[in-house]
Amino acid sequence: MESPAPIPAPTSGNAGLRARLTIPVLAYCGILMAVMQTVVVPLLPDLPRLTGASPGAVSWMVTASLLSGAVLTPVLGRAGDMYGKRRVLLLSFALMAVGSVICALTSDIGVLIAARALQGAAVSVVPLSISILRDELPPERRGSAVALMSSTVGIGAALGLPAAAVVVQYANWHVMFWVTAALGATGVALIRWAVPESPVREPGGFDVTGALGLAAGLICLLLAVSQGGQWGWGSARIIGLFLGAVVVLGLWWRQQLRSRQPLVDLRLVSRPRVGLSHVAALLTGFAFYANSLVTAQLVQAPEASGYGLGLSIVQTGLCLLPGGITMLLFSPVSARISEARGPRVTLALGAAVIASGYAVRVADSHQLWMIMVGATVVATGTTLAYSALPSLILRAVPPGQTASANGVNVLMRTIGQAVSSAAVAAVLVHHTSLVDGAPVPTLHGYLLAFGIAGAVALAACAVALTIPGDAEPEDPRPFRGGTRPVNDGAMEGA
Repeated sequence: MESPAPIPAPTSGNAGLRARLTIPVLAYCGILMAVMQTVVVPLLPDLPRLTGASPGAVSWMVTASLLSGAVLTPVLGRAGDMYGKRRVLLLSFALMAVGSVICALTSDIGVLIAARALQGAAVSVVPLSISILRDELPPERRGSAVALMSSTVGIGAALGLPAAAVVVQYANWHVMFWVTAALGATGVALIRWAVPESPVREPGGFDVTGALGLAAGLICLLLAVSQGGQWGWGSARIIGLFLGAVVVLGLWWRQQLRSRQPLVDLRLVSRPRVGLSHVAALLTGFAFYANSLVTAQLVQAPEASGYGLGLSIVQTGLCLLPGGITMLLFSPVSARISEARGPRVTLALGAAVIASGYAVRVADSHQLWMIMVGATVVATGTTLAYSALPSLILRAVPPGQTASANGVNVLMRTIGQAVSSAAVAAVLVHHTSLVDGAPVPTLHGYLLAFGIAGAVALAACAVALTIPGDAEPEDPRPFRGGTRPVNDGAMEGA
């Protein structure tokens, strides 16, 4: 397959302006996607009263988006490789905007959950955008652009919480969804204007059976992980879901190996450079997500607990904001490290920095400034790690499979985040004490959660160091279209 033509150097006129704005527009879309995921968090305590639904039903406002995002990301990534990445990017962003409009128009919990499921399609924005950047940009601009795109997940999450909290505190909660709908519509218009369609395509038929099998298996798995705390880890429903996930995903794996045009090329995934990158993504997703979850609860704990600061939701969001700013500033640093030392070194360094951030959290979680320092160090490490992961994938897969491969990598991060949420909840539930008659997690519980996340980050560092480097060629194995060259770096013009 011929190499795609890079975006020409900006000249004059409208075409030159569009070329200069391609990267900012894609970064805007990535940030907005992450904002969309976090905007409902400040609403959760009040949604039972606002919608007349139970707290369990309200929790599906988060779960529905998680499930749909996990299912649709690899599916839309494969569709982007086949039918055009810009076309599928427009579809996913339009679905997010439509979901926001529906949320703005209703207070019915069933409709709200369905609309949040639509919004989950936007999670595919990041892998699709990274694939577009790989296809369109010259090598000298690609590293920093991919690093920025990867960092948008953390930047948007850090911006979304305080912004949503302000809206919830000073305006009607539907206003928040009108705002995201307007921003989403703006994103659709900007994509149509500034983002070119990639010429790189992967021919073949779409594996409908594989898509349905993956969807069923992931729903069983993530539903069990996300609802285990509420339904009981030993309940028949949770055990049945885990067993169902094992059976369905096992059959799906067998079907993918036999398919001539699989949804996910498992032979490619089995290569150490790709497979170990996915394992590192899962572990990094776990370690990253615990930072936001635990920090938010810790600083909002009542002062009567002996450690809590009693901060409001808005103040909590502002505590996490420095981490988002740091992620924005450190994304070009990450790209330079990857260019000089290779992305696996950047990934290992990022995981080690995450672990050191949690060490700070364990050492001192009483003073606000130390809490902010620890959270910001974790965010810095996340920037390094998240920006390195897509670079590893881009170096290891053929050009026609970049969107689907990065979609699987994002899926692994999502699974890691879901497991992190369940693990943190389980730890905090088992370490509580009564404060003014209400159960509140103990400081020991929070420190244990930090310690677990730090240990997982160290495991991610160890996995990163085992990923073969560019100077360590792997044995060629079959992939779609024939046998891959031994030297993966050749695809990058290395």
